[in-house]
Amino acid sequence: MSDLPRKAVTRTAKLAALPLGFAGRATWGLGKRIVGESAEIVGRELQQRTAEQLFKVLGELKGGAMKFGQALSVFESALPEEVAGPYRVALTKLQEAAPPMPTSTVHRVLAERLGEDWQELFVEFDDRPAAAASIGQVHRAVWHDGRAVAVKVQYPGAGEALLSDLNQLSRFARLLGPLIPGMDIKPLIAEMRDRVSEELDYALEASSQEAHALEFADDPDVLVPAVVHQCEQVLVTEWIDGVPLSEVIADGTPEQRDRAGQLLARFLFSGPARTGLLHADPHPGNFRLLPGGPGGDDDWRLGVLDFGTVDRLPGGLPEPIGHSLRMTLDGEAESVYELLCEEGFVKDDMELDPDAVLDYLLPIIEPARVEEFTFTRSWMRGQAARIADPRSPAYQLGKRLNLPPAYLLIHRVTLSTIGVLCQLGATVRLRDELEEWLPGFAPLDEEPDGLEEDGPEEDDREPEAAAEA
Repeated sequence: MSDLPRKAVTRTAKLAALPLGFAGRATWGLGKRIVGESAEIVGRELQQRTAEQLFKVLGELKGGAMKFGQALSVFESALPEEVAGPYRVALTKLQEAAPPMPTSTVHRVLAERLGEDWQELFVEFDDRPAAAASIGQVHRAVWHDGRAVAVKVQYPGAGEALLSDLNQLSRFARLLGPLIPGMDIKPLIAEMRDRVSEELDYALEASSQEAHALEFADDPDVLVPAVVHQCEQVLVTEWIDGVPLSEVIADGTPEQRDRAGQLLARFLFSGPARTGLLHADPHPGNFRLLPGGPGGDDDWRLGVLDFGTVDRLPGGLPEPIGHSLRMTLDGEAESVYELLCEEGFVKDDMELDPDAVLDYLLPIIEPARVEEFTFTRSWMRGQAARIADPRSPAYQLGKRLNLPPAYLLIHRVTLSTIGVLCQLGATVRLRDELEEWLPGFAPLDEEPDGLEEDGPEEDDREPEAAAEA
């Protein structure tokens, strides 16, 4: 029997009530318009009431409902402050906790997967969950060798609940669109649904986490806990303490915010280059700030959790991303347009103005144009409004661009990470990370050009050094 919640009809009824509520508010909004209130005020009130109901329901359910809520939560910075403010607390809760499953259920799963004598594997096991998420909850324990561990236990019926919720949500995805300006909800839900089997496969998750733990084992900036034990529905990893990123967003110091933002950007771009894997679930609940960075106890490291969703990129992030970004920064409209056509961002039967495409892209990549950039909610709202306003040229052009399937998850992860950076209000040297880790981004001719100008310096160097440069 499923524990998400126990009666499937209960969760179905909760989700099914959402579009009815949306329709009722639309009727209410029409009435307000008839009696003379402005469309802007009515639209804002509708958005706020809809958001409040949506996140209340998503926060009460696990499975796909909560997962969808977590994915939306990182985009709250795109919403007007008067809409986002009232339910920011609810969004933070979505990122960190959900109603726990009964202790008896936890013990039953552990007995089924680890054996009836499962308690002998642990010196201590805390029955109170340390965290409860969309498809499983985590318990703190001490492994038989004395290591502090996190024991992740999958909810019974998690797979059915994930698929059922996402199918239900996809039926009224169009109604959710206005909540996140510039965000197409339906592909987001479809992509989540396609990855359900990966999310539920703890062997696959353990493999991805082990690859990261090995690669980042001696890294001064990033810590990935090692895998201790894995079997179906149970994953045991080393425990890490730290300040959840959701708490840094709520009341972190400026230094914590900037450090967290820099490390998050570094992990996003360095991970695929170093492991061939992209961590694809960058909501704040999956990250911790830990003391003990390269500067000592007063510095910070980034702890990374939950590798249930990853994108496999054996060669790192696709090189065309770096090439197109560099050419856009250099104002090469024709070259950017040609590359976008080659990669399928512009369909064969579509013809666009290269200069208009460049104008569309430049504001989005503003953080990479400067040495350091402060990500803010107001900047995010401005970008969302520019792309979502039907009267805007950017909106008209954006509708004619295409997102190839191979880039869908990369696109979502990048947008999600930017959303978290804006929630942090972090000042980040993004261009440094791009130049070091993004294939195709570093200007290949920068040093040779400099050498031509500084001839004597070039003459003084050994041939091997010149060749390396």
